[in-house]
Amino acid sequence: MTLSHHVAVITSDEQALIVASDLAEDFKRDSALRDRERRLPHPELEVFSRSGLWGISVPKEYGGAGVSNVTLAKVIALIAQADGSLGQIPQNHFYALEVLRVNGSEEQKKRLYAEVLAGQRFGNALAELGTKTAHDRVTSLSRDGDGYRINGRKFYATGAIYAQRIPTSVVDEHGVQQLAFVPRNSKGLTVIDDWSGFGQRTTGSGSVVFEDVYVAAEDVIPFQSAFERPTTVGPLAQILHAAIDTGIARAAYEDALHFVRTKTRPWIDSGNDKATEDPLTLKSFGHLSIRLHAAEALLERSGEFLDKAQTTTNAETVAAASIAVAEARAISTEISLAAGSTLFELAGSQATLIEHGLDRHWRNARVHTLHDPVRWKYHAVGNYYLNDENPPLRGTI
Repeated sequence: MTLSHHVAVITSDEQALIVASDLAEDFKRDSALRDRERRLPHPELEVFSRSGLWGISVPKEYGGAGVSNVTLAKVIALIAQADGSLGQIPQNHFYALEVLRVNGSEEQKKRLYAEVLAGQRFGNALAELGTKTAHDRVTSLSRDGDGYRINGRKFYATGAIYAQRIPTSVVDEHGVQQLAFVPRNSKGLTVIDDWSGFGQRTTGSGSVVFEDVYVAAEDVIPFQSAFERPTTVGPLAQILHAAIDTGIARAAYEDALHFVRTKTRPWIDSGNDKATEDPLTLKSFGHLSIRLHAAEALLERSGEFLDKAQTTTNAETVAAASIAVAEARAISTEISLAAGSTLFELAGSQATLIEHGLDRHWRNARVHTLHDPVRWKYHAVGNYYLNDENPPLRGTI
């Protein structure tokens, strides 16, 4: 894989999908090896970001392709199908760009969008361990002259280890959450590679420590206010997670088909060219294919709802988008786990499954689907249709 210092410019949805498909073919080649050896994908990410794909959500008026959310989700699904970890790494990058779009000043948009189009990657430092709830934050932002100082510790900071900027959720002196776009090379900032998940092994989702880290005032964007009014920040975050799971599901499904066709061949001496006529195996693939196609259709549908909500943003459109995305997220969770499990069931105890890294699909799905509880998505969907109640405004719905 040859590195280039040139960053491509993607100008259309069609081009984005072509580039993503081509990259996915390359990324798939050593994905099992990277997982087995926990080989962090630094060279792959250089190729990925220089392809121009990390800038496809930048609005057209700022020089980006401004692709639809249908396309964005398909791009992420394609990359996740090739490598579940590579598919997840840019999730928070696009999330931060959406916060920038809805809450950033004109100056901030021009400057930060330009960095992205030049090939810069944004990571994240949002979640914290030891807080009362998953939404609580204690990492502090305190005034220091014309800027601020950050102190605190973050975990599950996917992409931070690969990023040039690390968008960080902080609480200011008034108790209000802000998002600080902190340069990776800032003094006092330490990224620790202590991610030990048995799946999504190369996402680099470890810790970030801030010890009196200075951040300029112009690099701080309102964050809490994105959830105090209807915005598309939450559903944008969630559609990307649904795309990751859908891509993992498609990979497991395709590998299951290949395994049954090539590794278990009791028909070879019978003159029968069918992979199998076992009714239970046929039923398994029928069941998987229907749910996978449903997940892919719901993912596309949710992108269409999200596009409408970004164009016309109000309580009704954002709620409809959030529910459509929740539906896609719920079924993508189920099918990603089911596809990986079925691969185990069809392979039995054969060592070939592990030797070829086919177990990674279930491990990746099991870890990623724990990101936030899918059971609350069913609750929100049911409440929406039965009681006409809009879902809460948060990043997990």
